[in-house]
Amino acid sequence: MLVLVFFALQYRLWFGEGSLGEVTALKQQLAAQQAELRDLQERNATLQAEVDDLKEGVAAIEARARSELGLIREGETYFQLLPRGEPSGD
Repeated sequence: MLVLVFFALQYRLWFGEGSLGEVTALKQQLAAQQAELRDLQERNATLQAEVDDLKEGVAAIEARARSELGLIREGETYFQLLPRGEPSGD
């Protein structure tokens, strides 16, 4: 009788609900979700910092307009510097 109980418990350990394989799979899922959570928390912190910057003043808005939209102030002169390359020979 003891041998039957032993084999029943072994079956549950390896193949039943809550088996070692299932626990390992759940641990892997947990690790993946924790990594995704860390990435999303970093993204949220970055976005929150950007929102705070935009709420505080026009300097952040001006910097964003200059970098993303290429805008310049009235009276400024725009210069575009190109990297040196081979002469075109034209």
